[in-house]
Amino acid sequence: MTASLMAVTVDLVILTVRSGELCVLLVRRGVPLLRGSSVAPQDTAFVGHLALPGGYVLPDEDLLAAAERELREETGLDGIHLEQLATYGHPGRDPRGRTVTVAHLALAPHAGAPTAGTDAAEAEWLPVAEAMAEDLAFDHEVILRDGVERARAKLEYSSLGAAFCPPEFTVGQLREVYEAVWGERLDPRNFHRKVTKTPGFLEETGATSSAEPGRPAKLYRRGPVEQLNPPITR
Repeated sequence: MTASLMAVTVDLVILTVRSGELCVLLVRRGVPLLRGSSVAPQDTAFVGHLALPGGYVLPDEDLLAAAERELREETGLDGIHLEQLATYGHPGRDPRGRTVTVAHLALAPHAGAPTAGTDAAEAEWLPVAEAMAEDLAFDHEVILRDGVERARAKLEYSSLGAAFCPPEFTVGQLREVYEAVWGERLDPRNFHRKVTKTPGFLEETGATSSAEPGRPAKLYRRGPVEQLNPPITR
C-alpha cells in the first residue's frame, strides 16, 4: 500500500472586542504569487471568499513559527500570543488535496488594524455574528465556532476579560466585555457579586466614576490572579 502525500497548514482564529462586539480577523482570499515571482500559480481554491488567516507550514518551520509568520504576512499583525486550538483533518476539507490544519487561537485585547499582504486581497475585523453568516472558505466556519467557544470558556476560568478594560474600570465596563464575548446579556447584580467575590480577580482603587447612570461606581484594577477559583460561569 502506497502512502499518499499530505500537506500541513495552520489557521488562525484571532478574536478581539471592538465597539462592544466580539470580532474575528478575516482575510479575503486572492490568488497567491510564487515567492520571488510575478506569476500566479494555479491555486484558485476559494478565491474571493472570506477566510481565517493561514497557510502552509514550510519544511523548516515548527507549527507556532508558521502561525506567527502567516499572521504577519497576511494581516501585518505581530506580537499576539497564540495557543493551539485543535487539529482538523477531514479528507474533503481542502479541494487542493489531503490537508491537515492545526488551528491556533488568540483572544487579543490590543490588536491593531490589519493590513492585507501575500495572497490576501483584504484583511478586516468582522463581528463574529456577521462572519458566521458568510460562506467562509474550507471548513473555517467549524474552526471559528470552536475558537469562539474556547474563548468564551477562557473568560470563565481566567482574568483575561479585565485585559480588555482600561487600567481602571467599573464592574459595568467589565460586564460589557463578558457580554460581548459570551453573546448574551448578564444580570448586573449577579455579575457584580461574582466578580467582586472571586479572590484575586479585582482590586479596588479607592476612586469612583460618575460616567455611568446612577450613583458613582467604584473603580477597580486587574488583580494578581490569572486563574479564577471559583470560575465566573455563564
